[in-house]
Formats: sequence, structure tokens, C-alpha cells
Amino acid sequence: MYEIGFDNEKYLQMQSEKILERIGMFENKLYLEFGGKLFDDYHASRVLPGFMPDSKVRLLMTLADKAEIVVVINASAIDSSKAAGDSGIAYDDDALRLIDEFRGCGLFVGSVVISQYHGQPAADRFKAYLEGRGVKVYIMHYIPESEYPSNLQLILSDKGYGNNDYIETERPLVVVTAPGPGSGKMAACLSQLYHENQRGVKAGYAKFETFPLWNRPLRHMINLAYEAATADLNDVNMIDPYHLEAYGISSVNYNRDIEVFPILNAMFTRIWGESPYRSPTDMGVNMVGYCVSDEDICTEASKQEIIRRYFITQQDYAKGNVNKSAVSKLELLMNNSGIEPKERPPVLPALEKAELTGGPAVAIELPDGTMITGKTSPLLGASSAALLNALKTLAGIDDRVPLISPVVIEPIQKLKVGYLGNENPRLHTDEVLIALSICAATNPTAELVLEQLPMLKYSEVHSSVILSQVDITVLRQLGVSVTCEPVYQNKRLYHGE
Repeated sequence: MYEIGFDNEKYLQMQSEKILERIGMFENKLYLEFGGKLFDDYHASRVLPGFMPDSKVRLLMTLADKAEIVVVINASAIDSSKAAGDSGIAYDDDALRLIDEFRGCGLFVGSVVISQYHGQPAADRFKAYLEGRGVKVYIMHYIPESEYPSNLQLILSDKGYGNNDYIETERPLVVVTAPGPGSGKMAACLSQLYHENQRGVKAGYAKFETFPLWNRPLRHMINLAYEAATADLNDVNMIDPYHLEAYGISSVNYNRDIEVFPILNAMFTRIWGESPYRSPTDMGVNMVGYCVSDEDICTEASKQEIIRRYFITQQDYAKGNVNKSAVSKLELLMNNSGIEPKERPPVLPALEKAELTGGPAVAIELPDGTMITGKTSPLLGASSAALLNALKTLAGIDDRVPLISPVVIEPIQKLKVGYLGNENPRLHTDEVLIALSICAATNPTAELVLEQLPMLKYSEVHSSVILSQVDITVLRQLGVSVTCEPVYQNKRLYHGE
């Protein structure tokens, strides 16, 4: 049963007031680093049930006349075609999607910044594509880890931040965001403060980061879920030592902010004569922790998110997208927290169905807790079968009632195998929904079933094998969270379908 544990309206009010208060601290220009995602912060909505995925952009739209957006993307992410976790598409494609979304809401996108650049050909191609479409693109050069962030003399010089392009901005509030973590957003802000100072501009910096919750314990499940979500980045939640020393109050931040704080402190001292912040926690404007309305609901939701991330990371490792260290970190986090994979409700039903049928199987937990399973058949993949079974259940229709005639399915299979050269004749979820839509034109029962699609939102799915990206994408578009066992159905090296 989906239960609310977060007061979103209270959050919108408190967060808006806090951002306006921070803008008032600086006279000429504020660089506001937006952590997480503006449009589709599904991680926050999963661990804080009641949090709306577009809450951040709703806040930003109230400041649309004062704000411009700078999108930052890591050159290495472009080069590796790394995929964004929730969207399932490559980071560079996700950056393009975000720009379109921002523009569609009437928000001004000033430019794109490519960070950690050191001549990657894919980054060069991406830059050329954007510039060809009229988008301004700026470059931030790679600074070796042996020098960053410890060598302040180098970083705060013409050979450090001074070697980066100066990002030309037009408005007093510059929102710096990215399609995913590890993009270099903070470095982009700091680089701009350096350049603005060189030009005599008194600019400021603040951070809008949803996680970790600074006013919750270090090992709180919500904060652990954030560590799980960033396992491949080696992010670690830490007690903010600067905040503890300055105020005698324990607060939670994460390693990269704590590591970079001396740089920010030195930069502000150079600009202002003294720093306005005494700790990394001071830099933030995060009000999320004040808006949790039910601690138990959010704690349980966060535990479930950790298990999801465990399966997703294992799947990414099986695909060769992350290192073994990311999997090991999730395993350690799970063990230390006393969490087991089987605590995700659809896991055991999917595995039991697979063992019973001797083939791939999928289990769907509906929002009311009802568990539905589906098996592989000559006509349908397991995810398609489970989807149809779930829709029948929601419509109150007996599972034995046929919805899609073989007369409709067989021509689709003939097209896939006979004309398109696919080896798998079974219908994926997108194909089965199209077939169902065709049947709905003449079959009232199929139409009734199709109308249940919105009711799948907040369902949980687990598969006994790695699903095709098509199936994962369709289920996510329906508002369903998907995990898979980290094994392929067959031993082929290429798994394009």
C-alpha cells in the first residue's frame, strides 16, 4: 500500500523561502548548485513518499524571470556513454532531453558546460552538435586527482580554474544543474567565482542538495539510501567536522563537499575578505528534513530503495557498466544495515515462478500489495505476460479471459522475425500494449483493461533475468520500479533485444 511520509506543500513553502533568503545574501550574482534532478527526482520520491519528482522545477519556475540554467556534463560520461539511472538513457542524451524540458517550461537555458575535458573525441562531437543547434558550450579542463582539491595554489590560478572557459551569463540567479551525479557542478560554480572575481564581480555560491539529510543521523536509512544511489561514485556520508567545530552541532554532509570546502573557503576569503560560510552545511539551503511527516514510512521506503540499488548495481556490473567495487559497497551497506534482497516483496515470487516454470518469470507487486506473476510463453515475454495479468486484475477480469487474439499477435511476430531479422519472436511490453490498443477498438473488455494503465503507478517489479531495455523503459514510463536478477536468459555476448 502506497503511504505518504512527506509533506510536499510544506516543503515547497519552506524551500522557496530559504532560497530567497540566500539570494538576498549576495548583491550581484548567485551561483546556485542544484544537486539531484529538477524535473524527475525519482530517487527522492521513492525514499520520501509524497515528494513530487518535479518539486524543484516548480520552485524554480517562481523565479523564472531572474534565473538562467547552466547544464554541466562530465566529458568522461559522454565518452563512456554512461546511462542515467532513472531514465535509462545515456547522459549526453539525457542532457539534451533536460534542455528541451526546461525550454518547454519557459525556463532560460544559457549554456552547457563540458567538465573534466582532456580531448575526448565523444565530447568534441557533442560540443559540435550543440553549437550547431545554437547552444553555447564551454569547456572546463581536467585537473589531475593528484592536484585536486588539495593544491589550492594551482587551482586558484591561471593554470587551474583560470584555464577554464568563462561562462557568460545574463541573469542574477544562475542555476547549475546536470543530468546525473559526478558531473562537476560544484567545480563549475567555483571556477565561475574565480573568473567573476577576476572581472570585479562580487558573486556568491549556494548549494541546493536534497541528500543527505543534514539534520538526521549519519546512519539513518534515508542517508544510507543516498550512499546506495551513488555507490559507483564512491560518495560517503560523513559528519561535517567544520560544522561541529563551529557550532558544536552534529550535521551530516558527504565527502566531496567536505573535501572541497577549504577551496571554497579560500575563494570566498579572496573575494570578500572573509568567508560567509563556516562549514559545508552552511552552504546548503536544504529544508527536506523538516518536511518528513512520517519517519517510519520514509525509513521503510529508504530500505526498499537500498535493495533496488543493490539489484540495479549488480545488473550494471553484469553489463560491464560499473566496477566490482560498486557491488561490494552495496553488499557491505546491506550487510551492515541488516537488509536482505528477499525483503523486496516481488523477489521471491519471481524466483519461485521461474523455478516452477523452468523459464524467465516476472512478479509485479501492485500498490495495494497484490502480487501478480507472469511466465515466458511462445507468444509473450515474461514481463508482457505479467503486465497483462496485472491489468486484468486491476480491471476485475478473470486471468483466463483472452485479451489479444493470436490473429493480432502472429503478424507482429512475423514482422519481427521474418522481415526485421529479430531472433526473439515474443512480444515486448511496448508491442503488447500496441496490440492491446488495436483490440480495444472492437473489444470493450480490452478497452477496459487498457484504461487500468494509470493504476500501475507505484507498483514494484522484479524479474528472474535481465530484462530488455525496451521492457525496462516502458515499465518506468508507467511509474513502475524495476529490478532484475543479474543474469541473462542466455549465454550470448550481445543482448540488444
